[in-house]
Amino acid sequence: MKGFCIGLILFLICLLEAKCQVLTDSVLIESHYRTFHFNKPKIKPQNYNLIFVLHGSGGDGKGIMKAAMSLEKQSGPQPIFLVYPDGYKKYWNECRKAATSAANLENMNEQAFFEAMLRYFAHKYGINNQRFFAIGLSGGGHMAFKLALTMPDKCKGISAFVANLPDTPNLDCIESKKPVAVMITNGTQDPINPYQGGPVVVNGSSFGSVHSTNGTFRYWAGLAGYQGEPNVENVPDKNTRNKQSITRFTYQEKNKPEIVLLEVKGGEHTFPADIDGFTESWQFFARQIPSN
Repeated sequence: MKGFCIGLILFLICLLEAKCQVLTDSVLIESHYRTFHFNKPKIKPQNYNLIFVLHGSGGDGKGIMKAAMSLEKQSGPQPIFLVYPDGYKKYWNECRKAATSAANLENMNEQAFFEAMLRYFAHKYGINNQRFFAIGLSGGGHMAFKLALTMPDKCKGISAFVANLPDTPNLDCIESKKPVAVMITNGTQDPINPYQGGPVVVNGSSFGSVHSTNGTFRYWAGLAGYQGEPNVENVPDKNTRNKQSITRFTYQEKNKPEIVLLEVKGGEHTFPADIDGFTESWQFFARQIPSN
């Protein structure tokens, strides 16, 4: 609650000082208007990198915009442009076959939605339309996995928080089997997204089973062609009183997309407390951009 209040205060300050203006627009996808939100840039962000920030199940784009304020402040000094799409009726049609949301049951065309947004921002604001990145929380993390699985030619990196890949019986996406840079951040004490894999149950509703976090990490590492064991390092513990610590596992080689797992020991179903997940995500994405 404290973090939410701080985020809300920063958001209101941004509005009051006229440093940002939240705009909302939509694109028509197969008879459905799909909406998205963004802060109007002060200067034209020529060739900036588009980052989609994806809310969790039951949320919306404006809600997660508050959490991403730290990264919004970097837009301009850093070549990034953040967009906050809305799921269909607050949910995404991600890759979990067992999901009972309207987005899944009506089989919303998410790939067409994201392609349309990419064209929209390239036309109106000159962003780079040859690549994009995505940060997702929970159900938004599952949507980020879908983008990596199905749109690897333009989705060049994702950062998924508190989400594991659906297991094989629960997977209803066609896998491209192409490597993409992936960062996974999961808590070992997550009661919803089980770190060791298994059934996902939310408010009594089943979303099917998922792979373990290690299995999810190994899946993406295997696609990228990594073998052997990853590099392991402990992340500095900024708050020793919150009973959390983070270990980073990294596969990184020249000419291969980077694959990272941040294991949050003691972490639950939320962003980690000891790091700024949004800044960490951008630093990860930036390492995937070829230098000219």
